[in-house]
Amino acid sequence: MNPRQTLRNMGNTMKMAKKPDRDEYQQHLRLVLFGIGGVGTIGFIIQFVFSVITFGRN
Repeated sequence: MNPRQTLRNMGNTMKMAKKPDRDEYQQHLRLVLFGIGGVGTIGFIIQFVFSVITFGRN
């Protein structure tokens, strides 16, 4: 890997990058929150099912 080429690629990436507008930001925020909520819900259901299964055992 050529360090000079790597720095040039990083510079080109920064030139192409743009700040998201309000609508794009809100869309990404909704998707991230939906993903976090979905993973949390799945984790809660798994924990609940296993707690019900093991509740009868002593």
